[in-house]
Amino acid sequence: MERLRWSRPGSLLVLAAAFLASAAASSATSIADWDEHWQKRRELAEASAREAYKPDPFNVTNSFNAAVHRSTSPRREMREKKKKSNGPCRATNPIDKCWRCRKNWATDRQRLARCARGFGRAATGGLGGKIYVVTDPTDADVVNPRPGTLRWGAIQPGPLWIIFARSMIIQLSQELLVSSDKTIDGRGAQVHIANGGGITVQFARNVIIHGLHVHDVKHTDGGLMRDSPTHMGPRTKADGDGISLFGATDVWIDHISMSNCEDGLIDVVQSSTGVTISNCHFTNHNDVMLFGASDSYPQDQVMQITVAFNHFGRGLVQRMPRCRWGFFHVVNNDYTHWLMYAIGGSNAPTIISQGNRYIAPPNIAAKLITKHYADEGVWKNWVWHTEDDLFMNGAVFQPSGGAVPRKINKKEWVKPKPGSYVTRLTRFSGTLSCIPGRKC
Repeated sequence: MERLRWSRPGSLLVLAAAFLASAAASSATSIADWDEHWQKRRELAEASAREAYKPDPFNVTNSFNAAVHRSTSPRREMREKKKKSNGPCRATNPIDKCWRCRKNWATDRQRLARCARGFGRAATGGLGGKIYVVTDPTDADVVNPRPGTLRWGAIQPGPLWIIFARSMIIQLSQELLVSSDKTIDGRGAQVHIANGGGITVQFARNVIIHGLHVHDVKHTDGGLMRDSPTHMGPRTKADGDGISLFGATDVWIDHISMSNCEDGLIDVVQSSTGVTISNCHFTNHNDVMLFGASDSYPQDQVMQITVAFNHFGRGLVQRMPRCRWGFFHVVNNDYTHWLMYAIGGSNAPTIISQGNRYIAPPNIAAKLITKHYADEGVWKNWVWHTEDDLFMNGAVFQPSGGAVPRKINKKEWVKPKPGSYVTRLTRFSGTLSCIPGRKC
């Protein structure tokens, strides 16, 4: 494999050290106010968000539901059962059926780039780039990361498809900064991001994160850190999110098993948009997903996210997700556990709940799926709609009365696959045990 290179200009080290003390108390947003490198990245990210924004998002939800129906048609499933090579395909939803039914997935890894659905469907990650193999699980030097480490690959310029030589536990000493046009592909190994920093996609575009265990992530104190081969600078404290999207566009998070992080499991903030979170398994956590971090940041109205085929399992408390400002398609997920509520929001987010299964906890005070962070006179005009959801054990979705502003002709409207089908669609949520040479 041709070796990829990076440089270490000494002037950058001096410049970054000079700013370190003053930046220690600043937020990730303000870094872009004084660091020209991050300022340019922020400007590009804002342009990417405007480009990715869909003025009629119901075209995307409609397309998603149509794909689910096609993948689960009786005729197609009958054809799959007749295939004899290595038995029938085990995939049960359109995302998985795009790649899991092929024995050559390990030698044709980049096919995955064709498989995203929903608002993150433009994410192709490292498609067309070189394969980079992580051989070293250590993360000792965040200023000059060693070739072979995950950090070294994540900050390279241009498309790169990152895979792992074997199963490993990676304890990140600081948050992992992922640059644009990257795929982190854990298939074929059991890779744990655990007991250290989490994964951050900040002011970057076109990223796929697939097939990882992310758990027991802790806050990191920040400090001098390299974010590209030609730039290093100070970073502030990271809160301890498993995966954080900050001003990120066209991101697909798929088949991740997540639990027990210090802050959130997945945070999507600061005008991030074009995001799909699919086939994940979440357990043992309080604040699961936060979409929009501030009531005073209306720029998050550009946020559009698909949450699909996920299993919200044991030990979860709330925020599955907690939304602000944007448009959120929550479709064909299995909610088997929550302690307080499942879906909440403020600042008039549009939440379209379709074909989910909601099993309420035994606590009589926690039967309500939804939590509106506003007085009824305010939230009653929001757009929170439920369609073909399955409610069990007394679960109640409290919709609001706002009209769905779709432009699609009624004859073209595709109803979701109903909640009664969810156990099949989410059967293989979380990381997979894929073996090269066999269907996954």
